[in-house]
Amino acid sequence: MTHLSPEAFAIIEGRHADPFRYLGQHNVDGRTVVRAFLPEASRVEVVGEHGEVAPLARIHDAGLFTGTMSSMQRYKLRATFGDAVTDLEDPYRFLPILSDFDLHLLGEGNQERLYDKLGAHPMVIDGVDGVGFVVLAPNARRVSVVGDFNFWNARRHPMRVRGNGYWELFIPRARAGDHYKFDIIGPQGEHLPLKSDPMAFAAEMRPKTASIVVDETCLPRPRPAPHDINKLNKPVSIYEVHLGSWRRKDNNQWLTYRELAEQLPAYARDMGFTHVEFLPINEHPFDGSWGYQPTGLYAPTSRFGSPEDFCALIDACHREGLAVWLDWVPGHFPDDPHGLGHFDGTALYEHANPMQGRHLDWGTLIYNFGRTEVANFLRSNALFWLERYGIDGLRVDAVASMLYLDYSRPSGGWIPNKYGGRENLEAIEFLRRTNIDVFGHFPQATTAAEESTAWPQVSRPVDTGGLGFGYKWNMGWMHDTLRYVSKDPIHRKYHHGEILFGLHYAFSENFILPLSHDEVVHGKRSILGRMPGDDWQRFANLRAYYSFMFGHPGKKLLFMGCELAQEREWNHDTSLDWHLLGDKRYAGIQALIRDLNHLYRNQPALHERDCEPEGFEWLITDDSDRNVFAWVRKGFDDRARCVVVVNFSPNVYYNYRVRAPLGGTWREVFNSDSSHYGGSNVGNVGQVHASEDQHLNLILPPMAAVFLVPEA
Repeated sequence: MTHLSPEAFAIIEGRHADPFRYLGQHNVDGRTVVRAFLPEASRVEVVGEHGEVAPLARIHDAGLFTGTMSSMQRYKLRATFGDAVTDLEDPYRFLPILSDFDLHLLGEGNQERLYDKLGAHPMVIDGVDGVGFVVLAPNARRVSVVGDFNFWNARRHPMRVRGNGYWELFIPRARAGDHYKFDIIGPQGEHLPLKSDPMAFAAEMRPKTASIVVDETCLPRPRPAPHDINKLNKPVSIYEVHLGSWRRKDNNQWLTYRELAEQLPAYARDMGFTHVEFLPINEHPFDGSWGYQPTGLYAPTSRFGSPEDFCALIDACHREGLAVWLDWVPGHFPDDPHGLGHFDGTALYEHANPMQGRHLDWGTLIYNFGRTEVANFLRSNALFWLERYGIDGLRVDAVASMLYLDYSRPSGGWIPNKYGGRENLEAIEFLRRTNIDVFGHFPQATTAAEESTAWPQVSRPVDTGGLGFGYKWNMGWMHDTLRYVSKDPIHRKYHHGEILFGLHYAFSENFILPLSHDEVVHGKRSILGRMPGDDWQRFANLRAYYSFMFGHPGKKLLFMGCELAQEREWNHDTSLDWHLLGDKRYAGIQALIRDLNHLYRNQPALHERDCEPEGFEWLITDDSDRNVFAWVRKGFDDRARCVVVVNFSPNVYYNYRVRAPLGGTWREVFNSDSSHYGGSNVGNVGQVHASEDQHLNLILPPMAAVFLVPEA
């Protein structure tokens, strides 16, 4: 055996931090030396670009070979594996993947298209097809790519480190469809569990965790959604969907993305919804997390198919005129060993101190938003879904947990900011800049915050001190109104203010009224399950409540199954109870939601000024004894008016006087007590005339709402 240098042993032992310094082609004392490490090969030759062949001597039994060429030139390696002889491109003869300008932008945290630079990208270098791999691991001693292309041998493809810890390698003949991971040696020399690629565009089906090479530049581009569909003055009615449990096959198997594309968009469109919002579709290891603990932020989950299949679902939604929003989770991530946690042997993506870096409620890790590379990773991910998949909006999960350093923490269990306060200054800056980037690059898109506190100006522009979101979920409205309708009607007069209170702040934000998945799980019961009384009262209550919601200022969100009046809580492991529609009571609720959606869309008064105080006026607020509320909704046109009257009591009221905003005839365009919905058909026979003193004398059906508009 030849006497070997420490660098040679570092290659053999799989711990060299810069293999290009040793492997490949080098000028040594005026000679052109080629070194290769091929552990499985018994013989290796170097073949020059003009056909000359030179043997490489085996200088270590582990598979280290070296020899000389006549000059510096392009070359290939000809290796013998058993009885097979194969010509190979040497990955250590190629120039770097990242340019100096790339490294400059990465160092600044200003690489908005991070997904074009990091991860695995099929490419051609020097006329050779292969895949370029780049990963951030600044504290690692050594990073190797392992995968289908190298027998998962970590010694075959160690990477070189560039800039502030970006490891890269071009592997010839690797291709789209190959499975891979990163093999990392940490700063103390510890061998870490194999890590999935944080930037992977696809991943294996759980419980497997390998990343998959995808040429995402070749993904089909979904057609765009209708223009201005997210605007404040447009109807926004969102159907929130968990793709794995909306509908299942007879053997309880999931529908694929393409099967969903054949059924879901047409259904949502027929029901009158304008938007669909998917619970997180990012790759995640545990079904029971519903996607809210993602490990692959850039990969649509493989549970339902490939990235191309996911594109087909988005395209089908857009074809039906629906906008698509995704639930997006930048607030936390799980600590599964193959994921981001302790990625390079240190707290790279998370905070090292658990008082900053771990959520007590969920047992998950918290991103270090103050780290340039982490903020860049997350901001770029937001843009990725909008640019690559044509997504129309992002609903940001658990924003309150990001804004407050003491979120759900005991006294003394959190670390104040530099001013001694509880606000997470780095998270605030991250959210603001993300919203600036989204609206700056994709002005037709929007963002929505699930924010449950009184944090001011969540949906106001950054330049006026806001967080910059397009919309905010109105959690207060949801809690107050569900509490009210859960009471027996005889007690509701003592809780009258729970309906009125929301209008004190209804226009402080651009609100969405959410009846989301969180309201139908964990023992809270279904929405129907919260309704008091006998069957008649339960269904009538539900009809009145949904009608109240659609008449109330604010955009609408309804979780799947709510439109069926599902009895049981949502279960992510099974389909919705579609069989209920065989019963006219449940079919009536579905018909009610369909008609409410179309009414909301077709009546400008009900949506044009959803987020403006000028679009609302109370008509009756003080009739607590009879549980009646009345108001008028206003559009931009002077005659765009809609009077909404809701009777939350089981009594019929005759000659009930409500002030009319305009004289003349008013048409009853909607009545939730219609027999079409399962009601008793009490109402105003289609129209009512305003009296001389400009009042409407109405018949108010029991536990019901009526909507009236002026005759054209």
